Amino acid sequence: MLFMKDLICEGEEVPQPFSVTIGATVPTGFEHTAAEEVHEKIGAVARVSKDRGRIYFEITTDNLPKVHHLKSVDNLFVVVEYYENYQFKDSKEEALLDFQQLASTLPWTNALEVWKMNNSVKKKRSRRRGAANSKPKPSSDASDPEKLQTEPEALQEKDEQKDACAEQETDPQTEQDSETQEQAENKPLKFRVTCNRAGDKHSFTSNDAARDFGGAVQEFFQWKADMTKFDVEVLLNIHNNEVVIGIALTEESLHRRNITHFGPTTLRSTLAYGMLRLCKPQVSDVIVDPMCGTGAIPLEGVIEWTHSFFLSGDNHDMAVSRTVNNINHIVKRRQDGGSASPGLPIDTAQWDLCHLPMRTSSVDIITTDMPFGKRMGSKKKNWDLYPSCLREMARVCRPGTGRAVVLTQDKKCFQKALVRMSGLWRKSHTVWVNVGGLHAGVFVLRRTGANFGTTPEDVREPHRAPESQEEGVQDKV
Repeated sequence: MLFMKDLICEGEEVPQPFSVTIGATVPTGFEHTAAEEVHEKIGAVARVSKDRGRIYFEITTDNLPKVHHLKSVDNLFVVVEYYENYQFKDSKEEALLDFQQLASTLPWTNALEVWKMNNSVKKKRSRRRGAANSKPKPSSDASDPEKLQTEPEALQEKDEQKDACAEQETDPQTEQDSETQEQAENKPLKFRVTCNRAGDKHSFTSNDAARDFGGAVQEFFQWKADMTKFDVEVLLNIHNNEVVIGIALTEESLHRRNITHFGPTTLRSTLAYGMLRLCKPQVSDVIVDPMCGTGAIPLEGVIEWTHSFFLSGDNHDMAVSRTVNNINHIVKRRQDGGSASPGLPIDTAQWDLCHLPMRTSSVDIITTDMPFGKRMGSKKKNWDLYPSCLREMARVCRPGTGRAVVLTQDKKCFQKALVRMSGLWRKSHTVWVNVGGLHAGVFVLRRTGANFGTTPEDVREPHRAPESQEEGVQDKV
């Protein structure tokens, strides 16, 4: 039987680095963008899964902390075993019996060792955050309530000791905390199995697979099942005949960063980062988000591309207020972390999208999340908004070198507007993404070499579709 102490004790000798396969979930459509980041920051070659929204790459365990700094991934897990073409039995009973027998034959050792190392990485990051805040927070590994009773002073004491399992303190409070920790470590690990299944040729459901495979895991390890306060989350990912068994390394999605003041349509940070990578920002580039909302895109950009300058704005005063508050939160976080230069190269303003307070040909990149016409705006208004927006974006963007990356779910309206502005913009390519269950497009545009004011598109008002046409399109989209 494996206990908490067998996997969490920090005093034991650190093993030599070994190779493991890491899996990551990413925003659907940005798999190749995420693979580029992995190669750039870790030096690993990522493989895009058959199941959209996942990539896999090999690392040595000494690079595990770097994995948590990837900006384009949502969730991380270590792969226990991968089956490219798993042969499922025809009947439900036989298929589930296979899962039960599979649990005891899998190579769990390295994956559990990585899970243990990952807990240590998360604890160190939590301690650094706690040291920066006036009111220390508990460790991010909060699966066992008894572990939360450890005092902050005891956590700091443990971090300073070379052997975290040794009991050398004579202070009564420390001894009490050590006893509490020892009681927690002597408990069996708590776990759950999560099954993600895609495909219509399986004789079983996701719940069936999770139940039977989880029962076999429990019998093999003698762990305790707990659906909410678990220590280990075992993943069973099934996509047609592809089967991947893994152990989760993240408790919540890594996209939950930077934003503390949310709006009605806040963009995921991982999606914002992917859009910015498509822009390929360069040193000294001026990058503008004319419809910033809560500032998700410029905040991701200003943290990653520190040698560019970002401008964000919106016509709604509440949106501008949220963006400013989110910027201030990042600045304070950098100050608390002891940064020598906590300021950020970013500014925010309230403006009219169709009359930006900027000089002609003064911007290098525009990237924005346009109104879908569902929660914000309407599809009817988009027929006027989109052409006017593209026209003004073309005015402020540098001819020949300017570029834009635009996200919208109102694809038909945007493509019609792009045709009208064909003298000012050329579409490079489109990345199809899933945004909250909606099929949307990220359009990568290049500014033509034509100077603003010399083409028919920029000297006339955008064509307004007849009322009946607008309503007809709205009904179809």
